Amino acid sequence: MDVAVIVPNWNGRRWLGQCLRALSEQTSPPAELIIVDNGSSDGSLEVVAEYLGPTRVIELHRNTGFANAVNVGIEAARSDAVALLNTDVILDPQWIERATARLGGDPGLGAVACKMLQMDDSTRIYDTGDFLRRDGACDQRGRFELDDGRFDTGEEIFAPCAGAALYRRDAVRSVGGFDVRLFSYLEDVELGLRLRLAGWRCWYEPVVALHAGGGSSWQLDPPVEHWIQRNTLLIVAKYFSPRWLPFVAYRQLGWAWHALRDGKLKAQLTGARAALPLLGAMLRERRTVAGGAVVSIEQAIPARPIRGAKRR
Repeated sequence: MDVAVIVPNWNGRRWLGQCLRALSEQTSPPAELIIVDNGSSDGSLEVVAEYLGPTRVIELHRNTGFANAVNVGIEAARSDAVALLNTDVILDPQWIERATARLGGDPGLGAVACKMLQMDDSTRIYDTGDFLRRDGACDQRGRFELDDGRFDTGEEIFAPCAGAALYRRDAVRSVGGFDVRLFSYLEDVELGLRLRLAGWRCWYEPVVALHAGGGSSWQLDPPVEHWIQRNTLLIVAKYFSPRWLPFVAYRQLGWAWHALRDGKLKAQLTGARAALPLLGAMLRERRTVAGGAVVSIEQAIPARPIRGAKRR
C-alpha cells in the first residue's frame, strides 16, 4: 500500500526537524508527505525544505484545529493509507513498513495503532492504543507504566492515538472523516468509535514511536482540560446508552473533585458550558448513528470497571 504521511503543524518548529529526519530514514518511505499548517508564526515551514522526499505544504493561515487540518490532508492525499503524525513524534525506522504490512494484510482493518513511548524516558509507555469506557472516560493503554514486555504482542484494540497512527483512507472517508466540531482532543477516539460502529476493526502493532506529548497543546486557550470536558460530553450525548448515565455522572463528579483540588475547576466548568450549544445537534444525530450502525454501541464500548486498578 502507498502511504501518505500527514503532519498537522501549529508552531511546531522545535520538533518538526527530528520528526522529518525520522521519516527520511524509513525502510519503506512514504509516497507523499503533506504538511498542513494551522497558521504557524514560528518559521516552522522553513524546516520542511530540509526533507528530501516529495512534499506538499497546505497553509490554512489560522488555527482551524487538529481535526480540520487532518481532514484537509486526507482529502489532498492520493495514497491508499494515511499516516497521521504529530510534530513531536519520532518514528522507528520500520514504522511505516510494519504498520502498512498489517493494514494491507487485513481488509477488515480501518486503522493500526503503535507502541508510543515517552520521548524523555523511553522505558515508559505513552500510549498503546485508546479505549472508551461507559463512564465517558477515554483511557490510554499502559499510560505511565514501565515498558516491560506486556505490550510486545499485536492484538485487536478499540482505536489508535492519532499522534502516530495509520488509517485506511477509504475507511475514514466512508464515515465522514474527523468531526471538526471537536476541534482538538478526543477527535481520534470519536473517529475510532464511528469506525467501530461501521464494522471496521483496529489492530495494535508494537512498532515504536517516541512521543514528547503536548508539542502544541500548551498554546491552547482555553486549555486542554476545557476541550476534554467539552468533547467528552458531546460524545456521550451523541452515542451513549441512557442506561450508562449513572456511570457518566459518577465520573463527572470525580473529575470535578480532582479539578477543584488541582485548581482547574474553571477549565472543567467552561468546558461543560461550551458543550451546551452543540448538545442539541448531537442528540438529534443519535437516531442516524443507531440506524447506520453495523456494530451496536454495547459491542463497540464493552463493559469495563470504572474504578480501581482494573479500569485500565
